[in-house]
Amino acid sequence: MNVLLQKIKSPLDLKKLTLGECSKLAQELRRQIVSVVATNGGHLASNLGVIELSIALHRVFNSPQDKIVWDVGHQCYAHKILTGRLDLFSSLRRQNGIAGFPKRSESEHDSFNTGHSSTSISAALGLLAAQKIKNNKDFVIAVIGDGALTGGLAYEALSHAGHLGLPLIVILNDNKMSISRNVGGLSKYLSRLSMKEKYQTFRRHFDSMAKKIPVFGGAFFNLVVRLKRAVKAVFYFDNFFVDLGFEYVGPINGHNIQALINVFTDVKKLNRPVVIHINTRKGKGYGYAEDDPDSYHGVASFSVDSGLNGSLSGSLSGSERQDLPKNQINKKSFTDAFSACITDIAEKDKRIIAITAAMQTGTGLKTFAGKFRDRFFDVGIAEEHAVTFAAGLAAEGLRPVVAVYSTFIQRAVDQVIHDCALQKLPVIFALDRAGFVGADGETHQGLFDISLFRSTPNMTIMAPASENEMRKMLNFSLTETQRRNIPLECREHGEETKRKSGPVLIRYPKAHCPQEIEAFSAPLETGRGVFINKSGKKDVCLAFTGSLFKEAAEAAVILKEKGIEADLYNLRFLKPVDEDYLTGIMNEYKLICFIEEGIREGGFGEYASALALRYKCSAQVLVMAAENCFIEEDKALGTREELLSINRLDSLSITDRIMACFMV
Repeated sequence: MNVLLQKIKSPLDLKKLTLGECSKLAQELRRQIVSVVATNGGHLASNLGVIELSIALHRVFNSPQDKIVWDVGHQCYAHKILTGRLDLFSSLRRQNGIAGFPKRSESEHDSFNTGHSSTSISAALGLLAAQKIKNNKDFVIAVIGDGALTGGLAYEALSHAGHLGLPLIVILNDNKMSISRNVGGLSKYLSRLSMKEKYQTFRRHFDSMAKKIPVFGGAFFNLVVRLKRAVKAVFYFDNFFVDLGFEYVGPINGHNIQALINVFTDVKKLNRPVVIHINTRKGKGYGYAEDDPDSYHGVASFSVDSGLNGSLSGSLSGSERQDLPKNQINKKSFTDAFSACITDIAEKDKRIIAITAAMQTGTGLKTFAGKFRDRFFDVGIAEEHAVTFAAGLAAEGLRPVVAVYSTFIQRAVDQVIHDCALQKLPVIFALDRAGFVGADGETHQGLFDISLFRSTPNMTIMAPASENEMRKMLNFSLTETQRRNIPLECREHGEETKRKSGPVLIRYPKAHCPQEIEAFSAPLETGRGVFINKSGKKDVCLAFTGSLFKEAAEAAVILKEKGIEADLYNLRFLKPVDEDYLTGIMNEYKLICFIEEGIREGGFGEYASALALRYKCSAQVLVMAAENCFIEEDKALGTREELLSINRLDSLSITDRIMACFMV
């Protein structure tokens, strides 16, 4: 069926097609993307919305000499296929397959790695400035969605780009706003007129002559500029870009290939920064995705004919279901557990406010938002603002809960430290996707939060192993109990004996919750974990972060079969730590193994190792964590279970590493 697609081995082949063939190619691309995503999972709605844009870009510009930077990058599927990766596309997001985001190591047509939002304009401007320094005249295009434009980095880049005046091309992919026909039509007419080379030449000459008029030339020129801005303010859809020094073009129908080609061809003749505003529809061409683009943003495998309703069922979102064995798809995820707990607690505590950064469904706050609309805030893709906004709420006595993915809290480290911890404000951070995250690659791994925030004063970090522990930790975070406990790790520094108020971070994985056991119901004790079992033989203690309970428990069973008794210790608290209690444990065993789903350097295991050395503990200490490097790109895909295995944190790897210690 994909007759035209089979002919496209590079963008050069695309240029040989007629306009009619380009339209047929768009249909083939949609079928191909829907088919592969239905099998592998991935980002669907956003990719279906940029098919025509991708075709027009590669038709007019010359990749890889001309560079295209896709903001976030999850909409790059058509781009990948058009740049020679059709034969590899069936391996999308699978282990050893191609990534769901642009990767420089994957193709010369991927000019910049992306994965987080709002970075494209900054990166593209850097690429363009480098071109100028090297005396190259190739084009650089940043494609950014209206959602990503809410990120502060995008505005910083726009301001700098307008100041530099380099011919940066920014395509604003607007898939939400509706433009009235009259204003939109007139705006398009004026935009097209302003792009014509004759108009640009006339304007440059006119501006130059106006400035040269004796005595009042400068004043006359300023008057003309103000007049032009006033006219644009009346007729243009948005004058913001013009004020920053950009030409504004649009809005253009983002699904009209001919219109896009015409605009891009004209824009190439300009020699100044320009914003091209296009309107697209998420999910275009696939009815289910058009009707419900939010649900079809990130999906697991599904039936093409019946959509998500005909695929796996259960309480998990599509992106979470892909990591679960078939016999466990109806169990609650940690996201679901958080959603239920925070909603229940908010019924009784009117101080609780929930905040998300454009991830209402992904973080599990959709139910909360429906019940407590006046206590829910979606700030858009603006994690830095979300954190400081929460700090302001906390300063007024409220109890804000910021639900955010671990990989995205990296964008707001300064705000967590400066605006929350430094002021000892009780902001709660619910860190979803902490640890290994399947399929989305190295940009989405939640491996750095422990090492980033364990050194932050006034911070509490906890890791639940079950839904029951999630509820206990949320309740603990919302009460005054923590203020009356002693931060034993700080005793020698002469700090106050009462627990200082401050932010609380609760980290949990993209995984299902285990069945509840008695130990998960034990009361929380600040700085201490809880033993799951104690054999009395004192061979090995497996001390784990909550997300790795399943792997540690399975390893203990295997070790017992090999004649080694392994006690399980659920750490619960990663900060503060009752050091007297922990060192006591490290003096009980021959070997204590700290297993954490986070980066090794600066993590809990390294801290515990240093503690053991300082107090001359008798146990041999073994640390198992993600190694101090970014996961290799070809090993960052696949399921969470596969990533745990690759990084030697699955039950068999844990067993082998412990057995090696006893064989020495």
